Amino acid sequence: MTTTGEDHTRAPTGPWWWERRRGAVLDVGLALASAVECGAEGVPFARDAGVPLWFGVVFGVLTGSVLLVRRKWPVAVVLVAVAVTPAEMGLLMGVVGLYTLAACELPRRVIVALAGMSLVGTMIVTFVRVRQGMARGDLTLGDWFVPFAAVATSLGVTAPPLLLGLYVGARRRLMESLRERADSLERELQLLAERAEERAEWARNEERTRIAREMHDVVAHRVSLMVVHAAALQAVARKDPEKAVRNAALVGDMGRQALTELREMLGVLRSGGVRPDPVPVPLAAVGAAVAEAASKAAVELVVVDGPWLSELDELVGQSAAAGMVVALSVEGELRSYPAEVEQTAYRVVQEALTNVHKHAAGAKTYVRLAHRSAEIAMQVENDSPPEPGSASAGLPSGGNGLVGMRERVVSLGGVFVSGPTDAGGFRVSAVIPAA
Repeated sequence: MTTTGEDHTRAPTGPWWWERRRGAVLDVGLALASAVECGAEGVPFARDAGVPLWFGVVFGVLTGSVLLVRRKWPVAVVLVAVAVTPAEMGLLMGVVGLYTLAACELPRRVIVALAGMSLVGTMIVTFVRVRQGMARGDLTLGDWFVPFAAVATSLGVTAPPLLLGLYVGARRRLMESLRERADSLERELQLLAERAEERAEWARNEERTRIAREMHDVVAHRVSLMVVHAAALQAVARKDPEKAVRNAALVGDMGRQALTELREMLGVLRSGGVRPDPVPVPLAAVGAAVAEAASKAAVELVVVDGPWLSELDELVGQSAAAGMVVALSVEGELRSYPAEVEQTAYRVVQEALTNVHKHAAGAKTYVRLAHRSAEIAMQVENDSPPEPGSASAGLPSGGNGLVGMRERVVSLGGVFVSGPTDAGGFRVSAVIPAA
């Protein structure tokens, strides 16, 4: 796994304008070599120019030392090399200067102009020197050799460092571009992994909330009926033993049903097994895997067997057996719906009946279910309790029933409305799309 772009940006470790000490040592060595070369070439320059020998040597040393600043001012190095070309000194400085100029980040027109100046200067000086040598008799070749030597020498001194510098500069820019792209890609993958982790965490929270709603619906309804039957059992235990036995059997049935539903739900939750220890993987695989896992986790639900709308009669019958006066009416033909739709519709009716047991004991209740072409509608409405003092059956309420019903319905794209009626009762209505 590569590091980020911020890690690639290292602080300079060399003196002055050098990024690294190794570059400073290299430039100092090249400057010393160029100074020695130009100092030695300053001796014949002093003789030809008629100046003192020490002046030619000092001039050559100072000229060759300019190579020390080739990284910071490559244009200046090339200009100095071109300027001292007539003195026949600065060959190393000119070659290294052209290479540095071509490899650095400068406009192409500047590089071409300076390289052309160096080429022309070297060609003229070589032409003149070779012609003078032939005139003195040092060379006995034909006249064709003069332009050939001038062109060959100027190209040999100028073209190789220029082409090598262009290649190194292009390669360096390509590597920097690839590194920046890799860093950018890694940052995007890290951002993707963070977002995927956030989505996974959101999905986990949503799943926890959904499981809490499911367990609330299961436990609250069954336990509410058990409390109602237990209260009735306590009231008639001595007066009507047969009725007390029936109530006790109903309490047992309710408890067994609650345990069965809880066992099914917990069994599904435990079916995932033990997860293996995490294994380090590349960041790209992490981003893709986490994003896919988060997408799946956002839509997967823990589904248990039922409940179904076909069990609605049994649900209403249980409330009637607990002493509630409840009437069920169904409009339209019963048909199959997606599991989430049927379970949500069943839970809405179940929770509404549970609230009646809790807050309006003894009130007459109407359960209406309508099967429509593109949706299913349900309504649970109760009258005001006959005795205001007995409106509560002594059951605890966490205040999450209506919130849970609304969340269930809205998550399927439906509409949920609840509130008191003008007659002093309470109404719960929900419409859920059939698809």
